Amino acid sequence: MGTSRYKMMSLTEAAAARVREIMAASDEPLAGLRVGVKNGGCAGMSYTMEMAREANPLDEVVEDQGVKVLIDPKAILFLLGTQMDYQESKLSSGFIFNNPNQTAACGCGESVTITPASPEAISAAQ
Repeated sequence: MGTSRYKMMSLTEAAAARVREIMAASDEPLAGLRVGVKNGGCAGMSYTMEMAREANPLDEVVEDQGVKVLIDPKAILFLLGTQMDYQESKLSSGFIFNNPNQTAACGCGESVTITPASPEAISAAQ
């Protein structure tokens, strides 16, 4: 892969630890965490996450901190360079996406506006 400015996607230790906990508690073997984006919400898009039993042939596979992340091919341009974090507070806990391609978010934080990464950024990440 070589050294590049961008990583397709990375996880903080907190996010990786939480994903490992979820996978360890599963009753069935899991291939990893599938991450994507979908249209919807007040700002235009929202992130999707699901535990995946198997990788799809077109998934981009990223391994970080002992966790395998499967990125939906339709989401690659939107997630390039994103760091996934997990935060807990008195009121809530959940995964947070620190995405350099995100240009706006709604007040609830559930919906975002994301500008796709340029082809130059994609080739730099390869």
